[in-house]
Amino acid sequence: MPIASTAEIRAQFPALARRHQGYPVAYFDGPGGTQVPQAVAEAVSDYLLHHNANTHWEYPTSIETDAALAAAHAALADFVGGAPEEIVFGANMTTLTFHLGRALGHGWRRGDAVVVTELDHHANSDPWRVLGRELGLEVRAIRFRPEDGRLDLEDAARKLTPGVKLLALGAASNALGTVNEVEHLTALAHAAGAQVFIDGVHYAAHLLPDVRAWGCDYFVCSAYKFYGPHVGVLWGRRALLEGLDAPKLEPAARAAPECLETGTLNHEGIVGAGAAVDFIAGLCPEPLARRERLARVCAALHERGAGLLGQLWQGLAALPDVRLYGPPPGTPRTATVCFTHARHDTGAVARALAGHGVFVSNGDFYATTVARRYGLEAHGFVRAGCAAYTSAEEVRRLLDAVRAL
Repeated sequence: MPIASTAEIRAQFPALARRHQGYPVAYFDGPGGTQVPQAVAEAVSDYLLHHNANTHWEYPTSIETDAALAAAHAALADFVGGAPEEIVFGANMTTLTFHLGRALGHGWRRGDAVVVTELDHHANSDPWRVLGRELGLEVRAIRFRPEDGRLDLEDAARKLTPGVKLLALGAASNALGTVNEVEHLTALAHAAGAQVFIDGVHYAAHLLPDVRAWGCDYFVCSAYKFYGPHVGVLWGRRALLEGLDAPKLEPAARAAPECLETGTLNHEGIVGAGAAVDFIAGLCPEPLARRERLARVCAALHERGAGLLGQLWQGLAALPDVRLYGPPPGTPRTATVCFTHARHDTGAVARALAGHGVFVSNGDFYATTVARRYGLEAHGFVRAGCAAYTSAEEVRRLLDAVRAL
């Protein structure tokens, strides 16, 4: 049985009713944060209005809060392929990464090495560079190839040698859409004795993560990239999480995930994150386990996205003033396109498209090294990303707006 149609999906997003300068808004800013379906907003509202309390007490709303948070841990565990006690919620991916880095760093010594990549969002490289400066670590960067937007696997093999403590790897590039060879690079890192930390923020918006199949040790993502609220999620192997020397208050629990979930969390955001997972799973009407429904939905949405990507890429490639970046359609990538225009800077392009009701983002998107390697430090790229609610008609509108320049 097929999953919900694009029209059925679009009907669940109130934001799509917005108009700007007479045009219905087409949201191509999903790589920076997707719109939220009605069901997720209602889950957040219902928690705040009817169940709001702090945790672990003996009255009904506190018990209901405990149950709601446990349900969200279970939902995100199904989403990444882990166990509920291995899911840690936090403010955002960046904060969780800094927090984990501090804990890991307590076991590292001057001269140890950490490997990052040039392709990553700086939230997955700078926390390790900061730690490197503080502890005297060697920080190595796997180069990426500007000609095709992919990591240089031979360079990765040279960088991943004994003495490396951690590989910090993005599963997919938030700028170029490149999907990296996570299993291969994880195996290389483990063979060198290193742990593997995966930034799945962009990947999880397009493909279903599978931390067990990858064999990684830690994984992070952000619910607001897959139709949820602004909440960060960290998965880690339970034994590793409980073995971390993480800063904590004396009365705080030592078991995972509480050992890393410091203070009172954003309960309504966590509830919304669980609701976002259930929204995605709910696009498959079959009576299957949630993980299986998620797998079917994500595969079908990725296939739809590939069709939209092809339409968008071919349309932009036909315009003489437009330059495209990253791997072409038909290669491992997400439905995210970066481009520049020869006669207009990226801010001017974004403003012009907004005048047609087409919302795109511009800049370097914190993939600063990528922009630098292309010589685009000043203005970066124009980025257009397709989400579950993106239609072929919206892609045509984007192409028409770029032609109008």
